[in-house]
Amino acid sequence: MFANYLIGLREGLEASLVVCILIAYLVKTDRRDALKPVWTGIAVAVVLALGFGCALEFGSQELTFEAKEALGGSLSLIAVGLVTWMVFWMRRTARHLKAELHGKLDAALRMGTGALVATAFLAVGREGLETALFVWTSVRAAGDGTPRPLIGAALGIATAVVLGWLFYRGALRINLAKFFTWTGGMLVVVAAGVLAYGFHDLQEARWVPGLSNKAFDISDTIDPSSWYGTLLKGVFNFQPDPTVLQVTVWLLYLVPTLALFLAPVGFASGKGKVKGPDEQGTRPSKAPQA
Repeated sequence: MFANYLIGLREGLEASLVVCILIAYLVKTDRRDALKPVWTGIAVAVVLALGFGCALEFGSQELTFEAKEALGGSLSLIAVGLVTWMVFWMRRTARHLKAELHGKLDAALRMGTGALVATAFLAVGREGLETALFVWTSVRAAGDGTPRPLIGAALGIATAVVLGWLFYRGALRINLAKFFTWTGGMLVVVAAGVLAYGFHDLQEARWVPGLSNKAFDISDTIDPSSWYGTLLKGVFNFQPDPTVLQVTVWLLYLVPTLALFLAPVGFASGKGKVKGPDEQGTRPSKAPQA
């Protein structure tokens, strides 16, 4: 549940910050007439993400066991690739996100309503699709048959929406550099577990050999159905009897990726801090109304 909460919080806060920056910029530049197209683009992006998640869940139910495992394993690999790219991209561009969005919005305002809808849709849609895919693969990896993973993701998204609203109102000061570094590092750990389980799915689909070649089996020591076994499974996708390939993939991904991600990238102290929706980060004297 915590892993999915983290996914929802991380991806949801990215989307919330994007929405906050777009809306605040339009209000401050007295372009309230452009708010409706922007909200339309955001709504379409949310609907698309929900539809994508439903298609993954209900579409896969009609498949055979091997086809379902092959689909789950393949999408797990894609999800890990997208999340890895996302955490590195966001850590590198967090302090430039506002200027980048302002530039795109200025260009869209010159082009008209359709461009505004497309800008908002693309800005939010990417996070929505990534969230739907990664939550789905993470839920499959958890495999406990309970709604807890979905509840965790929903709570994370709800928390992100509240934080985004507080950020917009100027009531919250967020150091984006530190936030995305810590949550990104934790997501890399979660992604390593999803990746390992994805290869296990491919082994069960007979796409990859080695299903019976176990690295170790500590099922007698750690009961998967116990509270701590469930906790390890939910947070790290821990499996008490992984294959040699799973352990190898987990190590080859986690160690170099985490080392590269935590390496210094030139964030000077204080430069990653965003104190409000205005350009300088100071609290506005009067909060804008969207």
